[in-house]
Amino acid sequence: MPVGEFRNDQARDRFHAVHQELMDRLWPPESVPSDVDTGFGTTRVHRLGGGAGDGVPFVLLPGSGGPSLMWHAYVRRLAASRPVIAVDPVGEPGPSVQTRAIDSGADWSRWLGEVLSGLGVRQAHLVGTSYGGWVALCHSLHAPESVASLSLFDPGGFGEVSRGFIVWMIAGGLTTFTPRPVRHALARTLRNVTLRDDDAVRLVKATFGFRRRHILPTPLTDGDLARITAPTLLVVGGHSQLYDARQVAARVTAHMPHAVAEIVPGAAHDLVMWEPGERADRVVRFASGAVRPGPGAGGGGGLVD
Repeated sequence: MPVGEFRNDQARDRFHAVHQELMDRLWPPESVPSDVDTGFGTTRVHRLGGGAGDGVPFVLLPGSGGPSLMWHAYVRRLAASRPVIAVDPVGEPGPSVQTRAIDSGADWSRWLGEVLSGLGVRQAHLVGTSYGGWVALCHSLHAPESVASLSLFDPGGFGEVSRGFIVWMIAGGLTTFTPRPVRHALARTLRNVTLRDDDAVRLVKATFGFRRRHILPTPLTDGDLARITAPTLLVVGGHSQLYDARQVAARVTAHMPHAVAEIVPGAAHDLVMWEPGERADRVVRFASGAVRPGPGAGGGGGLVD
């Protein structure tokens, strides 16, 4: 499988110009960027914060097509409680450079493990949305000892990607090219709050010059879910285009003994963009109370609307 790359130099320059302008304006200036070499390419990370906690960092994993910049409304609140590492995955539009294909969830876990090892991080609270949520789940399966907790926003991996979801994605992409008033009006019809964020739309349009070649998320089995021992917060949109929110929440609480599932009634798949301050505060509270169970420990999840 080929690797993700920009279509040409012009597409690369156009994306990086928009990305850098938004980073300068939206991202905390105290953040420290660095590059980590892995077997799959060079990965850019951004580190900030500290807080008064135990020092175990949040590691932020964005969704498909989105660089770490998508977490800009979260990072200050998260960094007030513990260190934050925002990751730009290889094979996605951004400053990271992929050199080797990633062909499986195990490969994604290997990549993330190499990133964390390169940073000297032995354990982390993984926070992921959409595709990044699936990567976090894969890492929890393949390297459970390195995951202190999981906070997942409408993650992939709970079924095949549906035709309806693909249509929603295409419709959202096409709408970014309509005039601003039309785009804002269609945001409600399409249940896509991202279309109301003018900065996010600029970045989305710049990503169209990138060829993304990652595999689709492999659905997790009930047995896979039962093997995930990390305390898990699953937050799903009540109108998620990816799957039926109640079915997924019920399945998670039935098979993951240390999981809590919460449904945000008005939100869709892009719920990470809904009330980010509230979402960030929920992650902070969950991570602060997360205690990994001992061998053979039981426990039960819950579902909250």
